[in-house]
Amino acid sequence: MAVTEFLSARRSCTTCPYCGVGCGVTVDKEERADTTAIKVSGDTQHPANFGKLCVKGAALGETLGERDRLLRPRLHGKECDWDSAMSYVADSFAQNIREYGPDSVAFYLSGQLLTEDYYVANKLMKGFIGSANIDTNSRLCMSSAVVGYKRAFGADAVPCCYGDLEHTDLIILIGSNAAWTHPILFQRMQAGSAKLVVIDPRASATSEMADLHLAIIPGSDASLFNGLLNFLAQHNQLDHQYIQQHTQGFEDTLVAAQHWSLQQTALACGISTEKLQAFFQLFAETEKTISFYSQGINQSSSGSDKNNAIINCHLATGRIGKTGTGPFSITGQPNAMGGVKWVALRICSLPIWNSIWMPLIG
Repeated sequence: MAVTEFLSARRSCTTCPYCGVGCGVTVDKEERADTTAIKVSGDTQHPANFGKLCVKGAALGETLGERDRLLRPRLHGKECDWDSAMSYVADSFAQNIREYGPDSVAFYLSGQLLTEDYYVANKLMKGFIGSANIDTNSRLCMSSAVVGYKRAFGADAVPCCYGDLEHTDLIILIGSNAAWTHPILFQRMQAGSAKLVVIDPRASATSEMADLHLAIIPGSDASLFNGLLNFLAQHNQLDHQYIQQHTQGFEDTLVAAQHWSLQQTALACGISTEKLQAFFQLFAETEKTISFYSQGINQSSSGSDKNNAIINCHLATGRIGKTGTGPFSITGQPNAMGGVKWVALRICSLPIWNSIWMPLIG
């Protein structure tokens, strides 16, 4: 009698759960009679990475084993079954709600959840329990960008896409060490012919490959871009037709920026006037410009103002809504936007960018 071996192979497509790039991943699962082999590779059809993976994504298969993982619920330090765990959580929630009301309970979620999971949690807290006490750590990396975009455009919408990085002539990386934190996108930046300017107090792997590195004083980003706006106005580099047709309040913005001379800006930022002028001149001369910024801008007590200082320079020059241009905020988690935007974890908004404007009381 011949020896037969059972073999089953299956391929699934999914998304890398690490940084904010959202690389496509294919998972090949091969089951034999006594073993299971899992192989992870980049999805060649995915528009974010086209089959490429960084070292973290390439090692995803190594995280799928059961060793050192929590496989069953634990209650008061002891292992228990799922029914007992779920009953305990439900009873505790119900008791608190009966005694202290629905606002006595809350959910705190992760920026790595799927949008569908966000939606269910949102419905459970707001629709069933009746409280707005639901938030996510996406707020830490995205709230400044959300406010900046809503101030400028009326909606939390990034006016750029990954493809723009390959069709621009100048990329300004602000508060971003993309070579380490978003390596696949950084490779796409390098694939083009764009010049790289890095604005970061630190020397980093990204700054080592930059054409120009501005090691500004921490927290002086808004001063830098207010100075840039003033420089553009003084050297007749504004797009007055775009400003007239598509902006409001520009004159007031220009008045606020007018005292940021080249010398004053250099002093505030702690860099030489020569380096600063080189950057200002490069921005002024390069039509296709992308400002690519991350947590060095957003995680700040004045992060929203820094966002708008960057966006203002793009609006003032009409460098937005065109191929290879725009203010590009990149998040640190794969579905931070799913939590902040699409299922409206913000108390002040409904799904898909719609705001709720409430009159002040008292």
